[in-house]
Amino acid sequence: MRTLLTNATLIDCIDATPKAHTAVAIGDDGRIASIHLDGAAPAPQGANVIDLKGAYLMPGLWDVHIHPDYLTLAEAPLADQVALFGHRLMSALTDSGIVGFRCAGTHSFMDVAWKRAFDTGLFVGPRLYASGHFLTTTGGHFLTTGHALECDGPYGFVKAIREQIKHGVDHIKLNLSGGIMGPAWDRHWHSFLLDDEIRAAFEICRQREFKVMAHATNPDAVKNALKLGAHSVEHGYIMDDECIELFLKRDAWYVPTLAISHLTPNQAGNEWERSYLKQRNLSPSLCCRADAASDVHAAWFRKALNAGVKMALGSDIRPLKDAALLEMGLWVKDGASPWQTLLAATRHAAAVCGAGDDLGTVEVGKLADLIVVAANPLADINNVRQLQLVLKEGRVVSDKRVPQSGEILK
Repeated sequence: MRTLLTNATLIDCIDATPKAHTAVAIGDDGRIASIHLDGAAPAPQGANVIDLKGAYLMPGLWDVHIHPDYLTLAEAPLADQVALFGHRLMSALTDSGIVGFRCAGTHSFMDVAWKRAFDTGLFVGPRLYASGHFLTTTGGHFLTTGHALECDGPYGFVKAIREQIKHGVDHIKLNLSGGIMGPAWDRHWHSFLLDDEIRAAFEICRQREFKVMAHATNPDAVKNALKLGAHSVEHGYIMDDECIELFLKRDAWYVPTLAISHLTPNQAGNEWERSYLKQRNLSPSLCCRADAASDVHAAWFRKALNAGVKMALGSDIRPLKDAALLEMGLWVKDGASPWQTLLAATRHAAAVCGAGDDLGTVEVGKLADLIVVAANPLADINNVRQLQLVLKEGRVVSDKRVPQSGEILK
């Protein structure tokens, strides 16, 4: 069905100035057919006309570093976990306007399964980019739930990567170092792979033309990932000036996942962060490790941002419907402007996933994965929470508008 959105205040994520009195026409193909900045757009025959009454129309949001719930098969049967993951993804689209996700590791290829399910159109869900398992060494990072595969030696990594490719992943997730979460021997300042292992892993990815999503948390790991051709580096808790130079030289992406080091009881700064912490009930040991890492992580985030490193927004936390919104607030808290944060969660996030030609901005010819919010997110980034409408390819999939007395919403 053709759709005409009228009386919009457009934030197209190309220009930082909101454009009032804008009309956007969407064709039968789900793409943006025309944009009328003077608001004078004739309604196509048979079009669904929606008056936005000055609300803010913008691209849908993305989260480019996610995992499903960390449940073992002993805690919940696989069928239950797959169903729960799908529910979480669909809820994130309809409840929070998250139109795209990039997975960073899950067991049993449940991300591939849901990607295919959404692509059929039988389920209304976000766009999903799958990684399958994340790959690390024996005694590597975050092994307890089966989301990681332990690999050893060059051929161990090559075989595991070929297995991921065979099962239909979009990219390869390599864990090159430790993390803030994990047992005592899993530390973010430790690197795990030997030179021949990491080189073999990157070589097979180059040969098969698969992008590497690299978990790298210290300068050694970050530099190895960038020198060997990582498409994106995740976390970067500790870096150095050479890391920043390599990001710029290699034109690679940085996904800082501030939530991992920043969301603790000692750091919570608003009602949403405090509510999240009540839900998660994080262990004291994890909170201590996060608190200790937070200042350094924030400092390198700001240095990368100020240097012009390409950056996209990924949360690495759950629940998925809250995660990107919390991460956006942390970006602003750590020194990003609302505009930089909005770009990271839309235009840049779509580009990381290879979808920038079709998504991430409001432009003629692009797919109409759009959201409408009641207040200006460039004035306060948390205004993205005032969600009114979510559209996927021009079709309204969530309508949270509250009609006035006697009003019929269209």
